[in-house]
Formats: sequence, structure tokens, C-alpha cells
Amino acid sequence: MTILLAQSHVASSVLGWISIACWILVYSPQIIENYQLQSGEGLSLLFIYTWLLGDLCNLAGAVMARLLPTVIILGAYYTLCDSTLLFQIFFYRWKKRSGRILQAGNVTPTEQSCLLGDNALVHGAETPQLSVTRVFLQYTIAVAFLTATGIVAYLISERVHHENPPSVPPYTPIDWRIQALGWTSATLYLGSRLPQILKNCKTRCEGLAPGLFLFAILGNATYALSIIVVSTEKSYLIRNASWLAGSTVTIFLDLCVLCQFFYYEFVSRQRGWIDTGA
Repeated sequence: MTILLAQSHVASSVLGWISIACWILVYSPQIIENYQLQSGEGLSLLFIYTWLLGDLCNLAGAVMARLLPTVIILGAYYTLCDSTLLFQIFFYRWKKRSGRILQAGNVTPTEQSCLLGDNALVHGAETPQLSVTRVFLQYTIAVAFLTATGIVAYLISERVHHENPPSVPPYTPIDWRIQALGWTSATLYLGSRLPQILKNCKTRCEGLAPGLFLFAILGNATYALSIIVVSTEKSYLIRNASWLAGSTVTIFLDLCVLCQFFYYEFVSRQRGWIDTGA
């Protein structure tokens, strides 16, 4: 029994650190993409707002429920990155609007306007296109790096902190305030992807970084597993059901976004369905 508990403790810690590594990196591709384009118009504002509200509920519920430290760390980091993306969107809108006032009069870009209308990336002839194989290799290397980073982080944390042997999670009564926050967070996470999926149908995923959603999938998967491997007791799973639901179902929606990337970036371009002369 002690050996099984120790193994579940190790597995949970390793998965938790891998999840942290994924979420530390997950926003970087989109932040860099926004910086390179000098625009955040590839993102739906409703997507970011809803995601931020979900992260705030997740953080509050995790603190109140005294969940795993990795869960609380992730919740705090999410809110910081969401705020960074919002700042980029409004900053680049302000910057672009100011530039257009000087050059072409009062033309204010909106979320419904033509995405990156005069940006060179809209013109396919000027856009370097990566092969499917190269993109696959890049992300395979990134995933391997994140996994190795999570394992190393776990080993370092275990060496620095000599913890007591793991024990079975004690039973605690369900706090419905925490459950309400958890399910609200899960609902917001699920709802946040829908505006982005609809926006992608109009923008053909221009201005989005696929790494944002790929690493979100990996982060959510390892996040959920880090909770499950601790215990499969019914009461424990019920207490964590909202966080598990929010992570696992979101994975499906993020896969839908990746399918949109594949369709628009590779299939559509190869068939010439994108008007590169616009």
C-alpha cells in the first residue's frame, strides 16, 4: 500500500510539473505572434475575457479547496498571461489607430474588420510557408523538451524538499461554495473556445499561433492526470469533478481549433482557396 501511494505521489508530482511547464510556454507562441504582427486581432476578445473569468474562478476555488500547489500556481499564472494578451490587443489597436490618423485619417480597426488588412502576412506570396513535416518536428521537439523539463523540475523539488511519506487524501466534506466556483470556471472554459472557433471561420486562423492550443491540450491533459492519479476514491473525484471536467472537455474544443489550423493553413492554401492577390 505504501509503495502504491509513493508511486501515485511521484506520478502526480511529475505530471503536475509537466503541466506547469506546458502552461509556462503555452502563451509564449501567441505573445510572440502578436508582437511580430504588431496586432492581436487574431484573437477573439470574448474568448480572452471568458478565459480570464474562468481562470479567476479556478484560482479562487483552488485556494479555497486547498488543492495541490501546482493547481494554485497554474491558476495564478493563467490570470497573468490572460491579462498580457488583453494588453497586447488594446495596445496594438491604439498604436495602429494612432498611425492611421496620421496617414489615412480616422480608420479604427475593429474585431469585425478585415483581419490584418494591410499586413504582409495576408498576401500568401510574401509569407514563408512551413511544411507539415517541419511543423510536426518542431512541436515534437517542444513536447519532448517540456516533458524533460517537468521531470527535472520534479527531481529538483524532491531533492530540495524532503517531504513526509504520502498518505491517503483525508476525507473532507464537500463545500458547495467551492463547487459553485469550480463548475462556473469549467463552464466559462468551455464557452470561451466557441467565440474563437467562430472567429477562425472568418479569419482562417490568421494571427493565431497553433502552439497556444497544442500546449493547452498537453497542459490540460497532464493537469487532469495529476489529480486523478492521487486517488480514485469516489469522494475525492467528486470534489475535483469540476476541475477535471473543465480540463478534459476543453481538450476536445482545442482539438477542433487545431483542425481549423490544419484545414486553413495547409489544405486551403494547397487548393488555392485563399485569394493571395487581395
